[in-house]
Amino acid sequence: MLYIIGLGLDKKDISLNALEAIKKCDKIYFENYTTVFPYTTKELESVIKRKVIPADRKMVEEKSEIVDEAVKKKVALLVYGDPLAATTHVDIIMRAKKKRVKVKVIHAPSIITAVAESGMQLYKFGKTASIAKWQMPSFRPESFYDVVVNNLQNNAHTLLLLDIGLSIKEALSYLESMSRMKDPNIAGWDFIVCEKMGTDKQKITFGKIDDLMKMKFSLPACLIVPANMHFAEREMLDTWKAPERSGNKIKKKK
Repeated sequence: MLYIIGLGLDKKDISLNALEAIKKCDKIYFENYTTVFPYTTKELESVIKRKVIPADRKMVEEKSEIVDEAVKKKVALLVYGDPLAATTHVDIIMRAKKKRVKVKVIHAPSIITAVAESGMQLYKFGKTASIAKWQMPSFRPESFYDVVVNNLQNNAHTLLLLDIGLSIKEALSYLESMSRMKDPNIAGWDFIVCEKMGTDKQKITFGKIDDLMKMKFSLPACLIVPANMHFAEREMLDTWKAPERSGNKIKKKK
C-alpha cells in the first residue's frame, strides 16, 4: 500500500485522515526537494509522532525503492501542499499501479488555492508557470515570460512558482533584466508577492518591480501577475493597503 499524503502549507494542516494513515505505515518518506519549508523536519515529526526518511528527487522520480517497499508494506510519501497540485506525482502513482500496489492520495491545502487570499479570483487565473534559477551566463530560461504574456492576452492572472533556492528578489531581478533587454512594459506591471501562505507569518505585498526590489521577503513565496482586475478584486487589494492600480494591459490577439 502506498499513501501519498499532502501536508498542507503549515505544520498543523495535516488532516486526521492523513494522521490515521501515517499510524498504519511501516515507513514514512518526506519529499524534500520541491520547496523551502516554513518548518523544520523535527517540527513535522513532533506533529505526526513518527520519524521520517528524507526523499530527494532521484528517490521519488527515478529509483524504485519506495514503490518496491509498498508491494509488501504500508508506505507513506509526505508532500508539501497538495501532492497533485503545484507538484504532481502521477509518475510514482503509475509505477505503483504497474506493480499492482494500491495507492491512496490524501489531499491538503495548496498554494494553488491559498493565493485567492490575495483577492485575485481563482477562476480568472490562466496557466501556472515556474521561474527556474538562472545559471549565468548561458542558462537563462525565459519560458515563464511567454506564459505571462499569453495569460495577459487572455486577461488572465498568472501564478509564478519559484524554483527551490530562488528568492523573490532574484526572480524580480530576472524580470528587471528582461524589461531592459526584451520588454520595457514589464517595468510597469504590478506584481503580488505571497509569502508563507497558510501560516501565522503569511504576508501579501504588491507593487512595481522597483518598489518590491527595495523590500525584504522570506520563503516559501510565489508571485502573481494580475491582469485587469474585477472591482471586487480591487477592493480586496485595498484591504492590504494597496495603492490605486490600473491593472496590467497588453494588446489582445486578433
